[in-house]
Amino acid sequence: MKSINKILYCNYKLLKKVNSFYSGKINIIKTWSRSSCIIPRFVGLTIYVHNGKRHLPVFIKREMIGHKLGEFSFTRTFRGHPKGKKFVRNDRRKK
Repeated sequence: MKSINKILYCNYKLLKKVNSFYSGKINIIKTWSRSSCIIPRFVGLTIYVHNGKRHLPVFIKREMIGHKLGEFSFTRTFRGHPKGKKFVRNDRRKK
């Protein structure tokens, strides 16, 4: 959990979108603000966070409060380890 002394940053436009979602004006919340903190008002919402290429859906849970939105929208894809070379251990112990 974040320190209590630090000020939490949340983008003003994102807050406006969340309020208009609760009032029924919009259906989807998209944001480019990866640095915004997750506040308790976001719990239960699915926010589409931009990862540099596309918007990825992030379902907000209670445990995520205090973290940044960008922590849950990954920017790099893991394609696996290289298949070519495997590490072979030489077992040269004295018997």
